[in-house]
Amino acid sequence: PAERAIRKLGGDISRARRRRHFSQASLAERMGASLSTVRRMEKGDVRVPIHFFARALHVFGEIQALEQLLDTANDGIGLTLMDEQLPRRVRSKPGTAGAL
Repeated sequence: PAERAIRKLGGDISRARRRRHFSQASLAERMGASLSTVRRMEKGDVRVPIHFFARALHVFGEIQALEQLLDTANDGIGLTLMDEQLPRRVRSKPGTAGAL
């Protein structure tokens, strides 16, 4: 699944680049990367470091998509698991009733 997701992201980057009429060389320059890195990234090479994918997203104005990938405030599974661990009752300790 991880390799498939990287291949899809690479293909999406390729389409985004072509829709904006950027050459691979132009994208590489804007990203501060080599042409071979852009080519490998667009092919979905899993050995390309993630920061190059992040740089491409930044060039396309889509960096917020990366920022929101695993936003813990919206992590439904994580929040549910935390809620399952909540105590059923909370008792005040002597002398602390109502204190915050």
